[in-house]
Amino acid sequence: MAYVITEKCHGERYGLCAGVCPTEAIYPGTYQGKDFMVIDPGTCISCGACAAECPVGSIVESEDMDPTYAKINADLSVQFKSNAKATPRSKDEAPKKPGNTLK
Repeated sequence: MAYVITEKCHGERYGLCAGVCPTEAIYPGTYQGKDFMVIDPGTCISCGACAAECPVGSIVESEDMDPTYAKINADLSVQFKSNAKATPRSKDEAPKKPGNTLK
C-alpha cells in the first residue's frame, strides 16, 4: 500500500518529502486553489522516508488510514506529475495552516 498525503498538507506544503523520496513519487500542485503535494500510489514503494521528513505529520502510511485523500492523491498524481518540483520550506518554519503544529 502506498503512503498518502492528507488534508494537513492542503494549503501548507513544506515540500521536504519530495526531496527524500527514492522513487520521485511525490509531486506538487494546486488543489482547490491551495498548494498541495500528492504521492503517486503506482510509484510509491512504502519506504516511509517522506513521512519521517514531514514537519507537520501530513503523511500516513496506508491508503486505508485516509481513503478520501488516497483517492485524491491517486487522481491528482497523473496531473501533478509534469509540474516543476516544489521549492522546499525550512522544517523549522512555522506552519501556515491553522491547527497544524510542528512535530
